[in-house]
Amino acid sequence: MISKKMTTALNAQVTAELYSSYLYVSMSAWLQAEGHQGAAHWMSLQAREEIYHVIKFYNFILDRGGQIRLGPIEAPPAKWKSALEVFEQAHAHEQKVTALIDSLMTLAKSESDHASEIFLQWFVTEQTEEEANTLATAQKYKLAAGQGAGLFMIDQELAARTLTVLVKDALTGVPPTAV
Repeated sequence: MISKKMTTALNAQVTAELYSSYLYVSMSAWLQAEGHQGAAHWMSLQAREEIYHVIKFYNFILDRGGQIRLGPIEAPPAKWKSALEVFEQAHAHEQKVTALIDSLMTLAKSESDHASEIFLQWFVTEQTEEEANTLATAQKYKLAAGQGAGLFMIDQELAARTLTVLVKDALTGVPPTAV
């Protein structure tokens, strides 16, 4: 059985992950409107990935006997100056999420909740990847310095992204698929 304190903290993370998805949908829409179809595709997949994070937390809470309590989701920004700014903000956002995951891990350790520690380790690793990906893309945009050919190449690279779902759907139990 999971503690009430851990359940509350994990439910807060569910809301944070839903906000992440909402933010990336907004970023995708702006990028699409600005003609960055590849970057919009990348952000759209990122939004979906965040939903799968929600489902992982959702399943874990329920599997441990906790209850789901969804919180309100703040509206994300809708405009940016450039694709570079989008990815810089995505990177800053991922750093915030990393801090949230670290806090959850600290709580799990303080409660000697080994199941939560093991579960959260996946997210610790995932956040390293999330930060690295958004930082690398922001650095590429900086290198391109707004030049058309460089921006085109970055957009083409981002368009090639695929997503493999790593968790079963919480409602249907459908196993992982490629998106």
